[in-house]
Amino acid sequence: MRTLLIYPEFPKTFWSYEKILDLVNRKVLLPPLGLVTVAALLPQQWEMKLVDRNVREVTEAEWAWAELVVISGMIVQKADMAEQIARARGRGLPVAVGGPFASSTPDAPELEGADFKVLDEGEITLPMFVEALERGETSGRFTADGEKPDVTSTPVPRYDLLELDAYSEMSVQFSRGCPFNCEFCDIIVLYGRKPRTKTPEQLITELQCLYDLGWRRSVFLVDDNFIGNKRNVKLLMPALRAWQIEHGYPFSFATEASVDLAADQELMDQMADCRFESVFLGIETPDAASLETARKLQNTRSSLEESVEKITASGLRVMAGFIIGFDGEQRGAGQRIVEFVNRTGIPHAMMGMLQALPKTALWIRLEQEGRLIQDTAAAKGVNQTNLLNFVPTRPIRDIANEYMEAFSELYEPNAYIDRVYSYFLKLPPQRYKQILKELAQKAEAEGGGAPPRSNGKRTSWVDLRALAIVVWRQGLRRNTRWRFWRALIGMARHNPARFTGFISILAHSEHFLEYRKIVRQEIEEQIAALPPDPPLAPVVAAPVLVPTS
Repeated sequence: MRTLLIYPEFPKTFWSYEKILDLVNRKVLLPPLGLVTVAALLPQQWEMKLVDRNVREVTEAEWAWAELVVISGMIVQKADMAEQIARARGRGLPVAVGGPFASSTPDAPELEGADFKVLDEGEITLPMFVEALERGETSGRFTADGEKPDVTSTPVPRYDLLELDAYSEMSVQFSRGCPFNCEFCDIIVLYGRKPRTKTPEQLITELQCLYDLGWRRSVFLVDDNFIGNKRNVKLLMPALRAWQIEHGYPFSFATEASVDLAADQELMDQMADCRFESVFLGIETPDAASLETARKLQNTRSSLEESVEKITASGLRVMAGFIIGFDGEQRGAGQRIVEFVNRTGIPHAMMGMLQALPKTALWIRLEQEGRLIQDTAAAKGVNQTNLLNFVPTRPIRDIANEYMEAFSELYEPNAYIDRVYSYFLKLPPQRYKQILKELAQKAEAEGGGAPPRSNGKRTSWVDLRALAIVVWRQGLRRNTRWRFWRALIGMARHNPARFTGFISILAHSEHFLEYRKIVRQEIEEQIAALPPDPPLAPVVAAPVLVPTS
């Protein structure tokens, strides 16, 4: 079966990073891990080609070659998902769809043209789909009926199908699911509240595959809460550390975790030893009342500021997500987020207005209260610039304006330089470099074989060109020039061990300079199109549920 796998296009988002990717001659931040995992789960005797529409268009030759089209994507990709289904059907090709969007809303109009809907997790439903094809069936819907697969049987993704040079980072997955019960989160809907992990040997095999394919850049562990199963993560860490040392630390790692990471110094030290460089935290808001409303109780058990400081002091750069628009939220929520970010110095603070995602507890509650607005801009696909898709408890214009102004203030170029500088001054040296140094000294003292040496990404002419462009734009052409040079000189003097990473994060201002304009334009257009304010919803606190597992 000649199978064409298509990954739909993303609209511009906080994470698009087009300007940064252009600097380093890359097309996209991350590859479609779900789709290459699907390719590994399909019969390996099938011929397969994969096209990431964020990298390039599908060619006419590829359309002509295909006998089956498989499309997977998230809700934010649904517009292009519908477009690719239509193109395939227009050529008479059968289409199978799956992934988070199809699994959460299988009857969405964008998916009407699909012949097969392969829902939930593919380890269970893809074999059903293949059997249906073998029986000669031409349509069908396949679900796991609540069953969750044992991911220890998941094969190594087909990374060989990717155009590796197009990506800035690579993706792997260790776990699925999260033990918490946040009202707005769809992860627990899709993957459950009992985190399931691969074995350490599985993850090492996947990393070895990437290494053998020539990958030498950053790897993102896409787990929505990497530390959801701390026991198994701590079993992974020694094996990962040993592999990194053996191969000369070829990869840096980033991931997502819950804030309670700060309470486990042993785990943070293990992550630093393995060359984890950054971690994304779902902080959401510094307002404790809103966190309780959203059932994000794990964020109320200790000081959020102290948690950020502890993680930073362990050598892990914090990125964070914030949300505005919770029920009962008081005026000025956007400014309180800005103040929190400035106090902690978090360089990358993603902000968005609250969205009720299908099948989440928030969606169900708002639907019962008659507050969902399903024909809003959010229906086009969840994005950071979409207005709320429900009637809030304070004027939607207030929320939208607060968000717009807060985002603009956070990413004003001079303010961004100041924040990144203050943050990087606090980051300690990277532990993996000290580990390599100590091992080299030990090998020399013992007169043994060649000591382990760094085998990561080497500085190239592309990197030097990117540096020159950043220096020209931020250090000479713009009004940031004084701050830029003061920050560079200060970092070189006070924390030279972090100088290279500091320059890299400063470069991200090129993206935010453009994206803050997009945020303002898109939100102002949506505000202008709003009807008169409807009556506000009454403030009713969501019930606090006690986790049962």
